Amino acid sequence: MSNNITKEQQAFLTNYLNNASPTGFEASGQQIWLDYIKPYVDSYFTDNYGTAVGVINPDADYKFVIEAHADEISWFVNYIKEDGYIYVRRNGGSDHMIAPSMRVNIHTDKGMLPGVFGWPAIHVRKNGKEDTPTLDNIFIDVGARTKEEVEEMGIHVGCVITFKDELTELNGKYYSGRALDNRIGGYMIAQVARKIKESGKKLPFGLYVVNAVQEEIGLRGAEMIAAKLKPNAAIITDVCHDTTAPLYNKVVSGDLSAGKGPVLPVGASVHKKLLDLIIASAKKNDIPFQRSTASRSTGTDTDAFAYSNEGVPSALISLPLKYMHTTVETASKEDIEQVINLMYEFLIEFDPKFDFRYIK
Repeated sequence: MSNNITKEQQAFLTNYLNNASPTGFEASGQQIWLDYIKPYVDSYFTDNYGTAVGVINPDADYKFVIEAHADEISWFVNYIKEDGYIYVRRNGGSDHMIAPSMRVNIHTDKGMLPGVFGWPAIHVRKNGKEDTPTLDNIFIDVGARTKEEVEEMGIHVGCVITFKDELTELNGKYYSGRALDNRIGGYMIAQVARKIKESGKKLPFGLYVVNAVQEEIGLRGAEMIAAKLKPNAAIITDVCHDTTAPLYNKVVSGDLSAGKGPVLPVGASVHKKLLDLIIASAKKNDIPFQRSTASRSTGTDTDAFAYSNEGVPSALISLPLKYMHTTVETASKEDIEQVINLMYEFLIEFDPKFDFRYIK
């Protein structure tokens, strides 16, 4: 494991990443996150849908948010055939192409049940006329031969399904697994809170460490908590595409590489003056960074915060990620540390008197 983190940090990372927190069902992961962050914050609270917030200096008037989202893509049981096979519906941007032969966990009131996405054997498929996986033809086998047997197991329409996969390492330099998008963000903001606490430095503002729910289906958790908090400014961390692997188009997606540092996007919802402050902090502290562009939106919780409450100056620090929305999402350990360092260095240098207005 990484030489840069303690056994406690590694245990949290592994436990948090391996725990399933599908969109709308994030509570177990949020509890793990809260239990870890509590020693590093002055107070905490949750909202009605499960977003968790740790607060440093809760009595301060100025509120600065650092945020990640907790939820992962998943599936729902949508239809149970009479012969016991289960068809699914997406919960977020789940990928039908990778489903065949994947092991799954079906979340029921009786606990977790195993299943598999089946697929016809290669022997019975015709060359050149093979069906490709689609949402209409992928199916789950739970070892039952009738619909009644499936239902007796405790499985019903609406049960949520997650891929069964765990965090591993590649070459000692990368973490690989499911749901790095974006529980690795929850890990990173928790480490920022830890570093601030252990440094003994006192922030001249209130810091709200926000782990939001329901990003994968439309930034919904961020919308709710932004309305509640009414923050003065926000930095969001999420993942972006590493475009170095085969089949990626750099002309479309840019030239971004895991291992070369955090990515700092520019776009309409990214406040230019806040972005400039982050870039200045990166340069001052010799933190490498990459640049990217967003078109109409960043597609992250940045947009939800930016356009809330009559406008909240917001910026995005992205972590380059290989193979997004698969079970082998892969990120650089070094990049993870640099994102943590960049947020930390920015926050301890930030002056809440800074005027974000473009025109005065």
